[in-house]
Amino acid sequence: MDVVVRSAEQITPRIKSFELNDPTGAPLPEFEAGAHVDVTLPNGLVRSYSLLNDSRERDRYVIAVLHEEAGHGGSAWVHESLRPGDVLTVAEPQNRFEIDEGGDHNILIAGGIGITPILSMAERFDELGIDYRLIYCTRSRDEAAFSAHIEERHGERATLHHNGGVLEQRLDVDALLRVREPGTHVYVCGPPGLIAAVRAAAKEWPGGTVHFELFGAARSDEAPAENRPFDIHLKRRNVTLHVPAERSILDVLTDNGIRIRTVCRDGFCGTCTVKYVGGLVEHRDGVLDDDGRKNLMQVCVSRALPGDTLVLDL
Repeated sequence: MDVVVRSAEQITPRIKSFELNDPTGAPLPEFEAGAHVDVTLPNGLVRSYSLLNDSRERDRYVIAVLHEEAGHGGSAWVHESLRPGDVLTVAEPQNRFEIDEGGDHNILIAGGIGITPILSMAERFDELGIDYRLIYCTRSRDEAAFSAHIEERHGERATLHHNGGVLEQRLDVDALLRVREPGTHVYVCGPPGLIAAVRAAAKEWPGGTVHFELFGAARSDEAPAENRPFDIHLKRRNVTLHVPAERSILDVLTDNGIRIRTVCRDGFCGTCTVKYVGGLVEHRDGVLDDDGRKNLMQVCVSRALPGDTLVLDL
């Protein structure tokens, strides 16, 4: 469907927010807290953006976009070229980061641009009168998007944690999650280091109580794994293809006329999931859990373990 950009606002030095409306003024399809929309940009790129506004609103979608200097061109185009009055094509909202409204207590942790789905969740819990805490981690207050709104709407339930870029001053998630009160759920969205720390701290929590969504799988404090060449075998086509060190499986499939739908190309949107039936995968995504990784992989970022050939169900 088409939407029109009603307004654009520079809310931090690197984040812009955009309000999207139906061009005719008609109500937009409803969405739930944690949902996102796939946006087709006029330059042909498709990007996923979380909806950060109150999920009761039907007259608008609000998204926020971080300018990624090392990205693939989507965020740069949005920041430099997208203006009020422009028309975009978006898919209906989808939700892979749903909240459990049956939880008694909820800890919401956001890192950087990960505040976008977390903010919508906080609004929903506030509306329902369900207990929650919102913890928003950034380098500085200048980089904390929507900080004034968060403090006004969520008051003492919200904590803004600024580490000044110093690793030793990052949020102590071990202390935060060490003791779990019965009925507590934790939701986290942000860079890989924050996701990993929360999952590790809550590894003994009951199943279904730790919820996460990764924004930017390629951004990490850890050194990236070395890329090595390997082969893939397409089982249904009985074709073997070579994947060079500088190319992804997705690139090679595309080069050979095999279309795989993709959005982020960074391993965090879950769009390019492919089933594999043989070989050992070096999983680099931020989407699949341990069960999913037994037979699924994200072909935009994941690779074969050294010396192995992957057999894909394609």
